[in-house]
Amino acid sequence: MKYLVFISLCFFCSLSFFAQENTPVFKKDTTKLDKVIIVAQRKLSNYRQEKTLSSIDAYLEKANQVTMIKRGNYAWEPALNNMTSDRLNVTIDGMQIFGACTDKMDPITSYVDVSNLEQVTINSGQEGTENGHCIGGGMDLQIASSKFNGSGLKTSADLGYESNGNYSIAGLDLEYSGDTFYLTTDGIFRTSDNYIAGGNQEVPYSQFQKYNIPLQSGYKLSNNQKLEAHIIYDKATDVGYPALPMDVSLAEALITSVTHHYESESALITALETKLYFNTITHIMDDSNRPDVPIRMDMPGWSDTYGFYSKATLKKNKHDFLVNLNGFYNRSLAEMTMFSNDPDQPDMFMYTWPDVRTLYSGLFVKDHISLNENENISGGIRLGYHKNKIANEIGLNSLKIFYPDISDTQNRFLLSLSGDYTYKRDYFKATFGLGYGERAPTVSEGYGFFLFNSFDRYDYIGNPTLKNEKAIEINTKTSYTFKSVKLGLESAFFYISDYIIGEIDDSINPMTIGANGVRVYNALSHASIFNIYLNSSFEFSEKFSFNSSVGYNYGKGSNNENLPLIKPFSYLAEVNYNTLKFNAALQLEGNGNQSKYSLFYGENKTPAYAILNLNLGNLVYLNSNKLVFKYGVENILDTNYSTFSDWNNIPRQGRNFYINLSIVMP
Repeated sequence: MKYLVFISLCFFCSLSFFAQENTPVFKKDTTKLDKVIIVAQRKLSNYRQEKTLSSIDAYLEKANQVTMIKRGNYAWEPALNNMTSDRLNVTIDGMQIFGACTDKMDPITSYVDVSNLEQVTINSGQEGTENGHCIGGGMDLQIASSKFNGSGLKTSADLGYESNGNYSIAGLDLEYSGDTFYLTTDGIFRTSDNYIAGGNQEVPYSQFQKYNIPLQSGYKLSNNQKLEAHIIYDKATDVGYPALPMDVSLAEALITSVTHHYESESALITALETKLYFNTITHIMDDSNRPDVPIRMDMPGWSDTYGFYSKATLKKNKHDFLVNLNGFYNRSLAEMTMFSNDPDQPDMFMYTWPDVRTLYSGLFVKDHISLNENENISGGIRLGYHKNKIANEIGLNSLKIFYPDISDTQNRFLLSLSGDYTYKRDYFKATFGLGYGERAPTVSEGYGFFLFNSFDRYDYIGNPTLKNEKAIEINTKTSYTFKSVKLGLESAFFYISDYIIGEIDDSINPMTIGANGVRVYNALSHASIFNIYLNSSFEFSEKFSFNSSVGYNYGKGSNNENLPLIKPFSYLAEVNYNTLKFNAALQLEGNGNQSKYSLFYGENKTPAYAILNLNLGNLVYLNSNKLVFKYGVENILDTNYSTFSDWNNIPRQGRNFYINLSIVMP
């Protein structure tokens, strides 16, 4: 019955396409995104996305150097340049937010939805240090804001359905805009059953349910000043993680901020933005829905962050400056309770994060200099002070079992430098960049206590004595455009000193039943990571075009072992058809055989795969209402496959029919 409904909706889309006479031009679908990815639902004239109601995870995965580590059907962890979130700086509208899960089941990206965002900015390596220190790069999920255009009340609605997992999506947006005041709110609800892998294989514990409600308001103080307030409430329940031994009963976030904006065209300071923010996260893992476990466990975690930033843009002659003074205070606490099967034996309790308080303050300055019409250079620096303090005495004493001489406080100074040179002339453009960056260990790396990693089945213990991780980076990017042909080549190389990773310690017994042993976070003397991508685009006519991308990645440590989670050879090709009223795209994507896997760090060989996707879209006007349809089939051949980034080789979705409908009403 559900397939009949899907076919009927697709037929309606086709009829409505032929019924319209004046429909705006569609932008082309593409699976290769630049470092700025537009995702706002309010900008429904943008058709880069295949599904307007996709999760933020699906959008991020379209960028070349981004991969998403999948532990279930929800809350994928972003990785950039083959580096996971530990080595990235991921922010929401410039705000620092830290997950509350010791198992990385709640990446920052899981606490927003596409309805909240205007765009995602992705910067590789030290170009991503505007909001904080990192090694692999930065991602900033920027919140959409309204305008003071006096348009009154506007509404829009969104509906989506996907056959695989019986996945349903519904959203509603309300916006009022006056000359000096605006108020916007919306809500989106997502619910999915277990999804089905290729060959009709059900993946148990892959269900989830989530809703997200933002509220935004703005007041115009003068022609060049305004005040904005944002609140986002996000709650997910009954989230299954098939790759892990536990699920999540609650993942809840409250994200708040107040921002003052100032703009001037005549002064030295052309723009000044100052934000105060607070966010709190509660995350509860449990295994109550698992039928057979050696011992029942609850693992709640909490993360609270208070912060600020003040960003200024300045212009003087050929210089364009960006200055960002920012700081935050974070509290991270996580617990584990093991419930005894024997009523005569007490339950066991421990702090897995011992109430770690982090205080940071830093300054970022970047100068972009236009040398002439063909050349420009830029340079950036970030200086930061980073302080950790263990506030829980029991947790501190637990770590002193392994590090008897540690104090409860650790102070660090961090430095990041970057510079690049760009030359462009006629159809050619080339950029060469250098960078040096440092990062502090994460809470898990520094202070985690018997954190079980189901990937390699080891318990992990943090190391408060770790040094700052340091990286030297070289990156290049060239592009050539001639008539209807576009070619681009981009690459990045990272030489990382004091590379933080877990090393086996046979002298410590594991806490988790069935664990292979214990790894203690330590540092390799160095590690090397390299990636290169070739992108191409051909426009055969105004209606037909072809896009493709191929990539190669490499990573190895000083112990001569391959690094884990390094993407194998990858490829992607897409044929587009576009008219004034309709667009379609047929995509082929896949990876080669993962020959350079890391058995030492718990990986196994992932075979090659290739899948086909078909995406279609219509835009229709009914009187003054605008309707946007996106529909298609993913994994057309119902291939059963896993990628290198699928935790414990959980299979990805099989064939999936989908349809999204967005209605904009003035």
